[in-house]
Amino acid sequence: MVKNEAEYALKIIPLGGLHEIGKNTCVFEYQDEIILLDAGLAFPTRGMHGVNIVLPDTTYLRENRHKIKGMIVTHGHEDHIGGIAFHLKQFDIPVIYGPRLAMAMLEGKLEEAGVRDRTELRTVLPRDVVRIGESFFVEYIRNTHSIADSFTVAIHTPIGIVIHTGDFKIDHTPVDGEKFDLQRLAEHGEKGVLCLLSDSTNAEVPGFTPSERSVFPNLDRVFSQATGRLFVTTFASSVHRINMILQLARKHNRVVTVVGRSMLNLIAHARNLGYIKCEDNLFQPLHTVRGMPDENVLVLTTGSQGETMAAMTRIANKEHPHIKIREGDTVVFSANPIPGNTIAVVNTIDKLMIQGAKVVYGRDKGIHVSGHGCQEEQKLMIALTRPKFFVPFHGEHRMLVKHAETAQSMGIPSENMIIIENGDVIELTEESIRVAGKVPSGIELVDTTSSGMVSSKVLEERQRMASEGLVTIAAAIDWTGKLLAKPEIHMQGVVTSIERSLLLKWVQQRIEEILRVRWSEFVTGSEANDIDWGGLQGTLEKELQRSIRRELQCQPTLTLLMQIPDEPAVKVADGRRRRTRSTAVAS
Repeated sequence: MVKNEAEYALKIIPLGGLHEIGKNTCVFEYQDEIILLDAGLAFPTRGMHGVNIVLPDTTYLRENRHKIKGMIVTHGHEDHIGGIAFHLKQFDIPVIYGPRLAMAMLEGKLEEAGVRDRTELRTVLPRDVVRIGESFFVEYIRNTHSIADSFTVAIHTPIGIVIHTGDFKIDHTPVDGEKFDLQRLAEHGEKGVLCLLSDSTNAEVPGFTPSERSVFPNLDRVFSQATGRLFVTTFASSVHRINMILQLARKHNRVVTVVGRSMLNLIAHARNLGYIKCEDNLFQPLHTVRGMPDENVLVLTTGSQGETMAAMTRIANKEHPHIKIREGDTVVFSANPIPGNTIAVVNTIDKLMIQGAKVVYGRDKGIHVSGHGCQEEQKLMIALTRPKFFVPFHGEHRMLVKHAETAQSMGIPSENMIIIENGDVIELTEESIRVAGKVPSGIELVDTTSSGMVSSKVLEERQRMASEGLVTIAAAIDWTGKLLAKPEIHMQGVVTSIERSLLLKWVQQRIEEILRVRWSEFVTGSEANDIDWGGLQGTLEKELQRSIRRELQCQPTLTLLMQIPDEPAVKVADGRRRRTRSTAVAS
């Protein structure tokens, strides 16, 4: 029997990272085998009240968990590994391959989440080739990025080689001396690359991304001009930047105190693996540096993106228990805001300046460079790999479109490339590429304070409470459908000109009217206790919600606390009647 083309096709399914920045997660599927490439997270937007982490919808993976053979990790950034611990609570991943730094960071996350036994972690070195299942051989190719130990991968499949760049820039003078293995990319290009999936983050930016080393003299100048305490905030995972900051601290005779859990963990792992080299006495605890001259102190903190609970944000908000900004301090933001974080960052900067700090920030200061390649580096990637098919990856829609235009200028026909969305199923054969369907591709919201998922309904309720307020009504009802006492009403965050006494009177009249007109609907039998209390609860909530919306001209969240007796009144031996205690029913 002749197999049809689809049976020989490789499916590539991005679950995150397309039309957005963050939660990079991709599925490669051939026949009955699946491998995953990265599993990242994103951070919540301002409207996601109480949400700590945003993950991609993993419905497809849960439904096909029996096909999962393993995972490839390209590097250790949170938007590439931050979701793994959460996914392992829902399905097993037999083995995870990745760089030493990423695996060290991941192991701690899995231990903390209690899922370390759900997978096997294996480290890789440059040019290592690992076999996953029967259909996939994956080769790790050293690249350069804003974190140490970062890789591009060449995925060998039965239909050809697919190269996924991972996050990359082409830095010819990397801080750690680990250069991009361009030779290996060219060798694959010479043999033939079926498809290239390439990082599109800086597709709109012409030219080249400057080397990480270009930041060093600019930070050196800022350090030399600081006369008081020096605070520096950057991405906790920027190993190269942290390495330079530590070198400059030693040069300018400053000891370093590190504030922020993620920064402490990263530095510990990077020092153990040799990516950061410095003397132990360079680091001093916070209580020690308090007694030192200001000009000899450097505080390295998290919070460069204005994250609510990060150290620098808490310092700016005067909420940090041990650190207060004072006149003469210099604060350096060695990072640019990622999309969506600009307002939070500028608010933090304003608060620091109001407290007397000199704040050094902005692209013009040369104290930050991107970890992603610009247009000329993207062209070089295409020139070296010479792919037959091309898919722009990792970026918002306009970035993907611009990257596709760049690829077309490099000679790739428009019919040989596609722009896709999360959930699109790419069907790739030796002769064709197309979108052949779609899988669930929404988001899953995590409230880490309770380690639970936040449903869309709960999020909508939180948004409504935040914008319209909360109304709570308590009412006690007896077995005959009468109010036992006046209802109680409490309002939080509700704006209204109606006096509370008038509103309470109106609520009582409305409940009594509903009970009088509709009570018979909820008497389900001849016995005194045959009452459909749940049905009554739902009806009262619905009618009161509608009436409150009309009277108050807003849509607050309504909570009805309905108090009912446990049992109907019963006769006792002397013929008198008594009632049992009541119980409350809440919505």
